[in-house]
Amino acid sequence: MKTQTIFTTVEKDLKILNQNLRSMVGARHPILNAASEHLFSAGGKRLRPALVILVARHTLGTQDVTASHRRLAEITEIIHTASLVHDDVIDECMTRRGVNTVHSLYNNKIAILAGDFLFAQSSWYLANLDNLSVVKTISKVITDFAEGEVRQGMVQFNSHISMSEYIEKSFYKTASLIAASCQGSAMLSNLNHSLQNKYYIYGKHIGLAFQIIDDMLDIIGSYSSLGKPIGSDLKNGNLTAPVLFTLVESSHLHYLIESEFENDTDIETAVKIICNGQGLKKAKDLAEEHIQAALSGLPQQSINNNDDNLYSLVMVGEYILQQIH
Repeated sequence: MKTQTIFTTVEKDLKILNQNLRSMVGARHPILNAASEHLFSAGGKRLRPALVILVARHTLGTQDVTASHRRLAEITEIIHTASLVHDDVIDECMTRRGVNTVHSLYNNKIAILAGDFLFAQSSWYLANLDNLSVVKTISKVITDFAEGEVRQGMVQFNSHISMSEYIEKSFYKTASLIAASCQGSAMLSNLNHSLQNKYYIYGKHIGLAFQIIDDMLDIIGSYSSLGKPIGSDLKNGNLTAPVLFTLVESSHLHYLIESEFENDTDIETAVKIICNGQGLKKAKDLAEEHIQAALSGLPQQSINNNDDNLYSLVMVGEYILQQIH
């Protein structure tokens, strides 16, 4: 099930978004401008802005999506992209979305500055929404990113971290932005606080499911689908759901991780252990639990129920799961 199938109702909106992103982040300095252009030309799933527009269409009903909703969708993608630039420097990734990362094209300094520039641009556009509640909600996400990176860095190659620690880190690094952007879209639709929180919960659990499946792909995906080498997270000592589940049943995996994959074949051996165990199945089950939690809290009626958009919101979970098939 392809993204465009799920997001048919917002296909035109996403085309407009892609056109606007380049003009929004255009920088006066040619290096920063080239870095920004390179980032957005690589594309991506655009899951986050699509959810913003879907929530907007579902909650507004027959009304047109407002300019503020569209701008929030764009801000969300800029913030996400800025975080990826910094992540790639920290994780020393050479490719992202199938193209060279900014720091591999230029250097770490340029990449950090490019990420900072994108965060600054997103903050400026966010402030110009003139909605203090939305500003507070989305601004918190940027601090969550930093919190997530620090937490991840402190437990690298630590085979004794708990599943709850992993979920908490995944919230900060991924689910926080999706949750906040869904809630922000509901805020812009002037829904009451109770309904706003329901969209937040929906986004939170969709975000956690998305991260768990993404972590599975690090083990079983392919370069063509990921745009980066297999086992990148594992090699960097970032222990994810399938790894943590497998650790319960494999002492040898413990040894490989604690020795920080000192031999050239250790990563390949670790991947085989994970694929031959129950870790991947348990990770998928966990992702499905979060998808069910997202759907159970999704408001079936808001202001005006639009079945097509509600259907797409429901089917996002199915789309996430099908990434591993």
